[in-house]
Amino acid sequence: METSPIPVVTVQTAPFEDQRPGTNGLRRKTAVFEGKKNYLQNYIQSLLSSIDLRDRQGCTMVVGSDGRYFSRAAIEVIVQMAAANGIGRLVIGLNGLLSTPAVSCIIRKIKAIGGIILTASHNPGGPGGDFGIKFNVANGGPSTDTVMERISQVSRTLEEYAICPDLRIDLSRLGRQDFDLENKFKPFRVEIVDSVEVYLQLLRNIFDFSAIKGLLTGPDQLKIHIDAMNGVMGPYVRRILCDESGAPVNSAVNCVPLEDFGGRPPEPNLTYATSLVDAMKGGEFGFGAAFDADGDRYMILGENGFFVNPSDSIAIIAANLSTIPYFRQHGARGFARSMATSAALDRVAKAMKLALYETPTGWRYFGNLMDSGRCSLCGEESFGTGTI
Repeated sequence: METSPIPVVTVQTAPFEDQRPGTNGLRRKTAVFEGKKNYLQNYIQSLLSSIDLRDRQGCTMVVGSDGRYFSRAAIEVIVQMAAANGIGRLVIGLNGLLSTPAVSCIIRKIKAIGGIILTASHNPGGPGGDFGIKFNVANGGPSTDTVMERISQVSRTLEEYAICPDLRIDLSRLGRQDFDLENKFKPFRVEIVDSVEVYLQLLRNIFDFSAIKGLLTGPDQLKIHIDAMNGVMGPYVRRILCDESGAPVNSAVNCVPLEDFGGRPPEPNLTYATSLVDAMKGGEFGFGAAFDADGDRYMILGENGFFVNPSDSIAIIAANLSTIPYFRQHGARGFARSMATSAALDRVAKAMKLALYETPTGWRYFGNLMDSGRCSLCGEESFGTGTI
């Protein structure tokens, strides 16, 4: 049976004075996004309107979340507003789940105009917790200062937003969902994709999976203990380390994403990842790690609970780049670290005769260096690490 086109509705609103995004996007108490009328809608409209109309019409965007409370409801609003604002296609993770690195990966792979990530990083989840919205741009990295200022300018004068309130999607069904809208020449499309697969394909092109599998399953098996802290990384840990690399299933704990992260802040540190610390102190495991809610930061523990600080972590990776297939093939151009990170990486850079850049805190500064071809590996004081 033929269905009628879905109407596009314009809703009157009034601006909020507190919607300028910061380094980590817009982050507020969940009750603000959920309870303040039009607060979420205003910010999403400001974000979409910050994109030039000529670039926005028919473009592709990526949407994902760390699974925290209010994510599903927010994704529905984002889909309805993206359709009404001329976005042509949304790519969304299954059940709304995508890690921040996976969103960046997909943006670059499909050449999307950007991606919206619903996360408040390591902050608590649940109705009494925090909620946040990050916007990553076409290079996969966080918004620049210019983009954030455009969003802020729109938010301060916003008088209306566009939405398709009758549009409904099924986040639990893989594949395409197409919709005909009023006043649109082309249909609006939503694609629900496997949350892990595209990112896993990228990792296969970077690391030696057979060597990792040999390490985790061979005669001198390295026993590992990985805590996903009930955030988005659970499916990634299970698929990549257990299914692909052969680690026993019980090597990974707290792998079911929960809206309140099991009642603890998803902060990978010695204070909140106490179950990992206790397990590692027992001496049974040779390597341990925990992740924050959206998967862009981690903590590493060695045998007997030895804490590997972020400064040493990035330096160790840099000093061993020759063991990573991607770097053997492409080489390294330079390294970068945030100002709050120690000079361990500087020593490695000097020994390897590579450039070292020191940046303010904020991932966008790393992005600028990588885009300009000057940096191949970067890390910050809170365990964020990346490459291009």
